[in-house]
Amino acid sequence: MKGLLRDIADFFLPRTCHLCGCTLRDSETTFCVRCIETLPRSLYHLMPMNPMERRFAGVVPFVRATGHFIYSRNSELASAVHDMKYRQFPSVGKRLGEIVGEELMMVGFFSGADSILAVPMHWWKKAKRGYNQVDCIAQGLSDATGLPVLDAIEAVKPHKTQTSMTLEQRHANLAGSFRVKNPAALAGRGVVLVDDVCTTGATLRALAEVIASQVPDSRLYILSLCVTV
Repeated sequence: MKGLLRDIADFFLPRTCHLCGCTLRDSETTFCVRCIETLPRSLYHLMPMNPMERRFAGVVPFVRATGHFIYSRNSELASAVHDMKYRQFPSVGKRLGEIVGEELMMVGFFSGADSILAVPMHWWKKAKRGYNQVDCIAQGLSDATGLPVLDAIEAVKPHKTQTSMTLEQRHANLAGSFRVKNPAALAGRGVVLVDDVCTTGATLRALAEVIASQVPDSRLYILSLCVTV
């Protein structure tokens, strides 16, 4: 019955690839296979002390870190990320999270991890946007890996956009932005800390520092959907 209803829906409103616009096959969701294959992977997870890990080495304790896709302005991926964040396409984040989870599962990136944490969004910003796109990425990761998404951290104050800020300005802008609201939920756990785009790493660093100080026996895996070079 569900298959019949989907066939009828696809006839009147055919599902199309978010990147190239082609009609999706029954086995495809959000993106066609061809577009998924051409997404620019960093392959950082295959490199010892990769560029993502160097951003956090000696600053916060972590097990491993990576950014999965290379982010560059005016690319198709950047357009999809913009749609995910600002144009009400949370399904893009969920599908990209699934893709990342499936690919990193194959190389053991999540070995020793047992939960996922999305970088939180301040409640006022989330109310205006309607959702936190990082929650969508985290849910896709969860679907692919089986790791549960925890609700143990929160953004306690809003911060200004950081696009034109230096690294030092970003750190100052983020000071006091996050807190662990449920330390017991993270105690002794391997936690995958997830963000959407890592530019300088300031947001992930600020949150990792808070977790490390309040829950010192947690183990952090740092993962960004996209990373700039």
